[in-house]
Amino acid sequence: MSRKLTHIDEAGDARMVDVGNKAETQRKAIAGGVIRMNAEALAAIEAGNAPKGDVLGTARISGIMAAKRTHELIPLCHPLGLDAIDVDFAFEAGGVRVRASASLTGKTGVEMEAMVAASTALLTIYDMAKALDKGMVIGEIRLLEKTGGKSGHWSASSI
Repeated sequence: MSRKLTHIDEAGDARMVDVGNKAETQRKAIAGGVIRMNAEALAAIEAGNAPKGDVLGTARISGIMAAKRTHELIPLCHPLGLDAIDVDFAFEAGGVRVRASASLTGKTGVEMEAMVAASTALLTIYDMAKALDKGMVIGEIRLLEKTGGKSGHWSASSI
């Protein structure tokens, strides 16, 4: 099945999608990712005594702030009045996993806002803990689930 790219016009030029005639629906997106690190860095983050302070608290705020500014970072994204942004963390063997969700009632989706929140939160963890491990690896950033809009519900677990 061939799908038309929505951000490319007939001449092949980039464009912002016109959402003026779309109906508002409740929309939500959840994205995630992970940062892998050495045991020393992980222990310091978990204990809350990393050299730069509260790593996860700072990463949560940075993820929220970034989601609100996605349209300034990603070309062709619409500025959105988000209803909610949540950024949560889970410790796992060798790293920290982030889960970011963004929601609104609107005419366009919030997938990019959730992914920018997750990415920025992970980058902030790196910045806050790099004195303990410069070799940290960020990865697995992806959309996990989305609801709302014309395409309805989608989940990574269903693929």
